[in-house]
This record gives sequence, C-alpha cells and structure tokens, in this order.
Amino acid sequence: MKELFIATSNSGKIKEFKEMLEPLGYQVLSLKDLQEEIEVEETGTSFEENAILKATTMAKVLNKMVLADDSGLEITALNNEPGIYSARYMGYDTSYKEKNLNLIQRLDGCSDRSARFVCCMALSDPSGNVKTFEGTVEGCIHYELDGENGFGYDPIFYYPPYQTTMANLTNGQKHAISHRGKALAKVMEYFNEMETSAL
Repeated sequence: MKELFIATSNSGKIKEFKEMLEPLGYQVLSLKDLQEEIEVEETGTSFEENAILKATTMAKVLNKMVLADDSGLEITALNNEPGIYSARYMGYDTSYKEKNLNLIQRLDGCSDRSARFVCCMALSDPSGNVKTFEGTVEGCIHYELDGENGFGYDPIFYYPPYQTTMANLTNGQKHAISHRGKALAKVMEYFNEMETSAL
C-alpha cells in the first residue's frame, strides 16, 4: 500500500481523503498521526499560496512528499467571502451551524445567491518542488440548513443539478462533483502519468 501524507488536522477533510484514496491503494497519514503538534500559519492571500505554504513546510519537516489542501466557500454577493478565511470566519471557536446561519442571514433579501467551493491542492517534495491542482464546484446558498452528511458549509451549499444541498448527498455523489474530489482526481492523474513515464 502506498503512503500519502496529507498536511491537515481537519477531521472532515481527513475522512474525505481516506474515503477517496484508500480504495485506490493509498494509506492516508495526516498531522493527527504525528507525535508532536505542528501548525503552519496560513499567511497566504489565496488558496494556492496557503496550500503551497503548508505542503512545502511539511515536506521539509517530514522529509517526504506531502499533499496539502486549502479550500473554502466563495459567495458572489459577499465579495467572495468567506473565501480563504472560511475556516476562520467568525473565529475558530464558532460552530459551523452558527457560521452557516450567519451567512444565510447576511444574504437575506439578496437575489444573487450564487456561490462556489474552491479547493487548491499542492504537492511538494522535500526540496520544495511543487505542483498545484485546483477544483471548483458551482452552486448557490440555500435558505436554510439542510442535510446531515459532510461538514463545514455543506448544509447551506445547494447544488442545482441534484436539487439539494451537499449535506444531502451520499459520499460517492459528493466526491464525484465536489471541489476536493475534482482537485484530487487531477492529483491522481498526475501520479498515474509519473508512474507511466517511469516505466
């Protein structure tokens, strides 16, 4: 089984990475598997900058190939907020239920409810050689929280083709269309190309 280290301690993300990668023969390790706690400050001004920062820092510390992900929700009418601050929006100690309700409230009376989830993944080796991969999914902000699956902003992200929120989709449905699923598919494509060219 191939090992892949993911630079995250977010339980929801770790769960999704495992669901998508383990069937492909990868053992997923994360920051939660380390003896010591390592925090990488997200000082970048874009998803890509933050993903690169996390990947290169951890690859150097661990001396191995590391995949990092920075992702978030962009709401058009709110100047693409919460954006790169999605996890930090209203503070780390605020529950996602409160964050979701706050965003619904801020869009009250707004006709443009369009939004997108963005995910940028960065793959870095210990020398700092980096490749990035991006995935997005377009949708809109629902009028209420709906659904128990997923995590984060999934209960308010309405996906028109399925006429429901991301939190109502099965894991398989979500991974096939989600921003993280799309970005990871590009990473896997890159791995396959590397393996093929090495033959």
